[in-house]
Amino acid sequence: MRKKIHATAGAIAFLTILTFWTSTVFSELFTNPETISSIKTAILYGMAVLVPAMVIVGASGMAMGKHRKDSLTGSKKKRMPLIAANGLLILLPAAIYLQGKAADGTFDNWFYSIQVVELVAGAINLSLMGLNIRDGLRLSGRIKRTD
Repeated sequence: MRKKIHATAGAIAFLTILTFWTSTVFSELFTNPETISSIKTAILYGMAVLVPAMVIVGASGMAMGKHRKDSLTGSKKKRMPLIAANGLLILLPAAIYLQGKAADGTFDNWFYSIQVVELVAGAINLSLMGLNIRDGLRLSGRIKRTD
């Protein structure tokens, strides 16, 4: 049961961040300021889904890997603090800042500078989470191990 909870929470977290990222890029490139503001507000509300999913995937992963010493588990354990720190120290504050600026209609150099930082940090988290998903699938035997 713990494995299913872990996998489900991981998938929810990954897909939520992917949705935030693609919605941001699409809205910035193809929509108007009102839509951008709506997207930024939706992303902030979406944190109510993302944060619990990240807590669940982190806690369940640590519990399942507590006594494991293999390289795949070790790699996942090393990535998770980076993912969490990136989320808490960069992505969450950026989402709050950008939503406030967008709600005020202030699309200035600061807005776009922080937007770039957020997109890069989001891409990094998606990459790290993707590697954790790949390694989790290898650990479960769903895809072939290469080590």
